[in-house]
Parts: sequence; C-alpha cells; structure tokens
Amino acid sequence: MAFTRTLSIVGAVALASSLAACGSSSSGGGSSAGGSGKYGNCKITSKANSIKITPAVKDTLTVETTLPAQGWWNGTTASSIKDGYEYCMAAELANMAGLKKLSIKNVSFDQLVAGHTNNFDIALAEISITPARAKVVDFSKPYFDSNIGVLTKKGAGVTADNIKSKRCAAYSGTTSVDFLKNKLKCKTQKVYPDNQTLYQGVLSGQSDVALLDTAIVLAEAKQTGGKLEVAGQYKTGEKYGAIYPKGSANEKEFDKGITTLVNDGTLKTLSKDYLGPAFGGDPAAVPVWTVK
Repeated sequence: MAFTRTLSIVGAVALASSLAACGSSSSGGGSSAGGSGKYGNCKITSKANSIKITPAVKDTLTVETTLPAQGWWNGTTASSIKDGYEYCMAAELANMAGLKKLSIKNVSFDQLVAGHTNNFDIALAEISITPARAKVVDFSKPYFDSNIGVLTKKGAGVTADNIKSKRCAAYSGTTSVDFLKNKLKCKTQKVYPDNQTLYQGVLSGQSDVALLDTAIVLAEAKQTGGKLEVAGQYKTGEKYGAIYPKGSANEKEFDKGITTLVNDGTLKTLSKDYLGPAFGGDPAAVPVWTVK
C-alpha cells in the first residue's frame, strides 16, 4: 500500500489490508482457450495459454495478499474469497497461464514488502511501488494509481490549513508513514501496527487523522456508517504494482499479462464491478490538498 490518489486510476477502490498472517485456500477450474476457465465468481474474458510461466506449485497460480481488503478481495479469510478486483485479476492471469487452480495465501503486509515470504508466484495487495521496496522484491508494471486520503471523525473540522496541528497517524509498513514523517510533519505523530488499530485510534479519539490510500479510507468510512469521513487527499503520484519473488523467471510473462489486462479494459471493468461499490464515495470528488 502506499497512497496517493490522482484518481486517474485504473479503477476505484477498497478497504484496507491488515497484518493478519497465515491461511491459504485454492479455487479454480478448467482453463481452456476462449477464457472459459472457472475461478470463484469471476467472469473470465482473457485468452487462455497466452502467457507461459513456471508456477511454484504445479497447475496452480499461488497468490499472496493481506486480508481483509474488501472490494479487492471479497471475504475475510483466504478460503472465503471468491471475487474482488485483485482476486479476479489473479484469476485472469491464472487463465492466461493455462493454470487450473488459484491458491490464495494471507500473509503479513510487512513481511510481504520486505521480501520475507516465499513459494509464491505473484503478490497482489494494493502495494505501492517504491525504490526502497524494489531493492528486496521485484515489482510488476503498474496497474493502479493511488493517493493518500485523510480520514477523520465526521465534522471534526480538520482542514489543509490546520492538519499539522492535529494528532496524525499512519499504518506501519505503508508509504503513508514516510509521508507523515517527512512531508506532512504533523506536530503529533503515531504509527499503528495495523489498519484496524489505526481506524480505532481515530474512532476512540486517540488520533485526529489517519493517513492511508484514499480508496481504502473511503471504504472504511462507509463501513463506519458515517462516523468517519475522508476530508481530503494528497497527490503523491504513487502506483500499485504486483510483487514477484526477487529474480523470478516469470516476470516478463506476468508483465505481458498485466499490460494486456490494462490495455484491453479488463481492469476498468473489474474496478466498476468491485471497487466502485466498496468506495462509498467518488474518489475524484474528494478535495485535493497541498502540504502547507
């Protein structure tokens, strides 16, 4: 994750990821020419066998992510996921690779971006591409643009002019931590270990502001039934990318597949089908702030 959001994105968005670890499940079905493979509830449209990879597990695309992430991965556990933007993106890639199964592994976000996980093919977890992360993991071509949203209690009166005087917080392992410490520089700063404690910090009054991807905090505000709102957002020019194990021989073929999904409009359709409903608001309508 990272967070910026110009909203020229490949799609709209969803809920945040937590640092839950472990857990995996497999789903899938036949993968034949014409895109008729069956993976959960996804409507596969890609051409089967159009990319060639050597999977970590035979006949299976093994995908790492961090749950929960509603909209991106609809469900709370690896075994309950049947659709969502990134789930169906992974399903399309599995179909393109001619693989019959899709295996989901729920891992810690910190471990994932630090390159501490193994035995997987690709990771999709709303991960912002950064130079520091690229030293330990390999990133795919970008597939989604992101901005940093400002989550507050509804009616709290946080503005671009007074935010630096507020108690601001971010989520460990995300690029919003660097944004908070080195760019926004609020007078009072706090870093929470996961997204749930980050949100609870604002709800309980321990923090005034939570910083995270605009799309993600919009979805969280919706979940609270109006107790929280997204007051503004900062453009950072960050983009989401998939992660590959460092030095993976499959990178070129996966990049080919992702580029196809971007160019043929598949990801725009997935955004409309899964991310839009999870937003609870139009990201483009969130005021864009500048750091004062």
